[in-house]
Amino acid sequence: MTLEDLAPNKILTELGERYGDSIEVSKVFSQRRGYRALVVVERGRKSLLEVSFPSISGRINFITLMRALGIETDEDLVKAVSTDPEIMKFMFENLEEAEVDNIEDAMEKIGSRVASGQARDYQIKRANYVIDRYLLPHLGNEPTDRPAKASFLGRMAESCFELALGRRTSDDKDHYSNKRLKLTGDLMEDLFRVAFNRLSRDIKYQLERANMRNRELNVITLVRADVLTDRLQHPLATGNWVGGRTGVSQLLDRTDYISTLSHLRRVISPLSRAQPHFEARDLHPTQWGRLCPSETPEGPNCGLVKNFAQMVELSTGTEEDKKIKSILYDLGVVKTVLNSSLKALPEYDAELDDYLDELEVKPIVDDDKPEPIGYTNYSDSLDDGIGGLLDE
Repeated sequence: MTLEDLAPNKILTELGERYGDSIEVSKVFSQRRGYRALVVVERGRKSLLEVSFPSISGRINFITLMRALGIETDEDLVKAVSTDPEIMKFMFENLEEAEVDNIEDAMEKIGSRVASGQARDYQIKRANYVIDRYLLPHLGNEPTDRPAKASFLGRMAESCFELALGRRTSDDKDHYSNKRLKLTGDLMEDLFRVAFNRLSRDIKYQLERANMRNRELNVITLVRADVLTDRLQHPLATGNWVGGRTGVSQLLDRTDYISTLSHLRRVISPLSRAQPHFEARDLHPTQWGRLCPSETPEGPNCGLVKNFAQMVELSTGTEEDKKIKSILYDLGVVKTVLNSSLKALPEYDAELDDYLDELEVKPIVDDDKPEPIGYTNYSDSLDDGIGGLLDE
């Protein structure tokens, strides 16, 4: 089946509500090689910005995080967000309420959140590790990528302020420019990634066990073929895919030729069938020429199970970033250069480098009381992860 999902690595803004107050929210589903992380920037009370991302409980002050990324001076912080006078006023309010004034204090503040009760040195190393691995992973997971992450966070903050000033409207999650389709190749890539990672761990375990028992190494006993085969065959047979998805693979309907074509062109939404999702089920103008307006089942799947139009054409994207960048530079796009104050790149202990087990898919924990998933916040439920791992 083809799965429909919100576009990864794209900033989406919306209006939210907390404790009876209206807040501006900017979020992005940062995805890198199967690992998916929801990063949210919120403008709450007193116009203060807060950021939340995986592996850190609750929300963290925006200025604290920007300084931890190497943007230390007040001038560089303001310019990283915007040079617009009205937005700069909002940033001055955030600077007045700042918790820290330099990079070292910012790292200590984050370290006390991610490794509470541990030694100071461990807290600092753990904070560096969390920032590099879990914050906006699609921009990279090395310390040298921190300026790019600071620039991206600045753009997210700017979109919150623009929404507050009425210069932009909330993004339409049902607009098809904000959607992406996971085709068969993408789904099989996710499945093989998880299966191959499990095989590599099993080989490592078998090597360690053979070494401890002083046994002679044998390829047949070290590389167990059934570990990889079973993890590929079972999801294909049952339809239970990685990430908790169900019904991904199905038996092809061979009632007649028309039903076969219909089944091959089916598009499934990951939204819950138990919730109303009225607007998500409705027809959207951008579906014209892409999805059939009449072919959808009755009952709870109505509007969530769709079919391609007869003349639809799918584009699969490109990986050639150099060509895209050269075209943008020819059109007059100027590369952003941030003044980072990072003088030395942090180093991690061996125990922090071994993070394979830690990157297993985990739901994002929020301190607030969970709300029932409705249309206004249904995108949060899509952060189900794929089960993949970041590259080492």
